Amino acid sequence: MAKRAGHSLTFDIESRCEPIDQTYWADQALTIFGQLFRGATAFPPGRGVWRDDERGGALVYDDTQMVTSYAADGVFDEDEILKRLKAFLLRMGREANQGEIGIIIDGTYLGIVDYEEGGSA
Repeated sequence: MAKRAGHSLTFDIESRCEPIDQTYWADQALTIFGQLFRGATAFPPGRGVWRDDERGGALVYDDTQMVTSYAADGVFDEDEILKRLKAFLLRMGREANQGEIGIIIDGTYLGIVDYEEGGSA
């Protein structure tokens, strides 16, 4: 079996900001990851926690669904791939009324809070 270099992506669909249709957004993520990266896997909802420092370190528990994918080495050198991935993240942020959308690429968390078309992290 040949070993290939590449990238790992993890995308969490959280329920903490507002109730959202996680199944719909998992299917949307599977579709775009399948188109862009040749495949993806959505894991069943699990339980998560995060520390809200703006509320004195209160722990906030939520249900989360994770979608993961592996991408070929060099895929992020293609502008069209990056544009379509960003468009999906911005659309989900807007339509699901999320405070932040994040994706982990190769272990680095990238968060987006500005959902305008030219939005940035």
